[in-house]
This record gives sequence, structure tokens and C-alpha cells, in this order.
Amino acid sequence: MSARGAGVLPFLALAGIGAAWGATQPLSKIAVSEGYRHFGLLFWQMSLGALILLAVMALRGTRLSLAPVHLRLYLIIALIGSILPGIASYNAAVHLPSGILSILLSSVPMLAFPVALALGLERFRMRRLLGLSLGMVGVALLILPDTQMPREVQLLWVPVALLSSLCYAFEGNFVAKYGRAGLGPVALLAGASALGALICLPLALLSGQFIDPRLPWGAPDIALIASSVLHAAAYSGYVWLVGLAGSVFAVQVSYFVTLFGVGWAMLFLSEGYSGWIWAALGVMLAGMALVQPRPRALVEPGATVQDAKPL
Repeated sequence: MSARGAGVLPFLALAGIGAAWGATQPLSKIAVSEGYRHFGLLFWQMSLGALILLAVMALRGTRLSLAPVHLRLYLIIALIGSILPGIASYNAAVHLPSGILSILLSSVPMLAFPVALALGLERFRMRRLLGLSLGMVGVALLILPDTQMPREVQLLWVPVALLSSLCYAFEGNFVAKYGRAGLGPVALLAGASALGALICLPLALLSGQFIDPRLPWGAPDIALIASSVLHAAAYSGYVWLVGLAGSVFAVQVSYFVTLFGVGWAMLFLSEGYSGWIWAALGVMLAGMALVQPRPRALVEPGATVQDAKPL
């Protein structure tokens, strides 16, 4: 590959990964459109994700560790990184437009800042405080004015959707503080997905939310499969991009996730937004720019995937 091609590749990967991750939001909206609910969706999402990631590990010649220390880590990541945020986001997806969910997901790095301060992982920085403040303004723009959503929907389900972002913020800071116990990021997510699926199976059966996988499949089934495949592919691509260009560069994928999420919702779900929602998107992106680390170079020596996880 030419030097110019090698230089362009990280930017193309950034856009491609963001497009794939952003598509999971409208796909989640389709998945809940005909009555499927969180435990059934989470079981199949994590089962399919685990199969894909375990296949990636097999191609690399690695095996999943079942050591007690790793099982505990799988459990924690499954709970705060998949099950709890999944319950919040799937329930919010029933009531909120997909584009709103994508905008709210951009609050993850902003919510991660106060969590990092509480855990002693960050020092106070006025720039990041301003970013957090802009994030709060963005959420207010979604709740306070007339954004073409019923008032009760705004006041109840926007905070529920934010619980998902808060879980992801805790997850990233937990890994940054306590590490991965020697596991690679793909192995960690594979183990957490497999254990999470085992947790959700009895919950789906007992709650009557289990999704029968037999044919024929409708749009929600296809959306669930597509979302699971795209998430696993995007996460694996993100890990690869961190190794290629460094975490400080790779974390910029968050912008693309939000923008593509809104764009896909407009294209495939025919969603339209008021001026207030576009203003909220602009403010949230500005807040994200202030709280995230600034890319100083294309390759960041010594960077690891735990330094920055966009979602």
C-alpha cells in the first residue's frame, strides 16, 4: 500500500466503524417495533455477538479464559456494559425517535468525566467541565422546548435513555481503573457477551420475552441479527484501529456514531427533527469535543484500548 493510502486508511476506517455503530440505533428501533422486549433481545444480541467474537478469537488461535478472576470481570462488564444499559435503551427505543437516542448516546464521554473525577482517574480541567455543561444544555434542549415529542415522553424516557449512557461511562472508567486482568479487549467482550447471554436466557423465559428463532423472520428479527453483527464487527474494527492509530485518534469515532445514527434514522425511518433537536445535536457534539482527548498525532505511542472507549 502506498504511503498516501496508508495515511487515508485510518480515516476511512473511522467513518466505516462509525457508520456501522450508528446503524445499530435505528435497527434497535425496528427490533422493538412489533413487541419484542429487552430480555429476549439482549439474549440473542449477546449470543450472536459472543459467537462472532469467539470466532475471531479462534482465527487468532486464542481461547476464552474461564479463570475465576476473569469470570468475575465478565460478570461486571456484562452487567454495566450490556444488560443494564440494554434494558434502559431498548425500553427508551419503544418511546423515543432513533435520532434522539443517537444524540443522547453522545453524552457518554461527558458523563464519564465526573465518574473519572470521583474515581481519581482525572484531574479537574475547566475545558472538560465546560464540555459537561454543554452536554447538560443539549439534554435540556431535548426536554424543555417543543421538540415534537409529547411532554410525558420527554420527561420520562429521555432520562431513561441517559441511564444507558451512564452505564457505559461507568464501564469505561471501571476498566481504566481496575484493568482487564490480562485479557485482550475482544476476549473480554466475548466472555462478557457469553455470560450475559446465560444470565438473560432464564430472565427471557420467565418474563415471557423469549424470542422464537424459527422461521419465518420478520423485520424485527432481521434488525436484531443485523445489529448484533454490526456491533461485533464495529467493536473488532475499533480495537484494530486503536492498534493502528492509537486510542486518542480512534475515540473520534464517537462523532461519526452520532452523526450516522441521526442520518440513518432520517434515511430509513423517515424521521424528521425540529430546530431544537438540531440545536441539541450541535451542542452535544461541541460538548463531546471538549471532554474527549485531543488527537495530538495519528499514532499515539503506548496507547491501549482501555484508554478510550467511545460507546
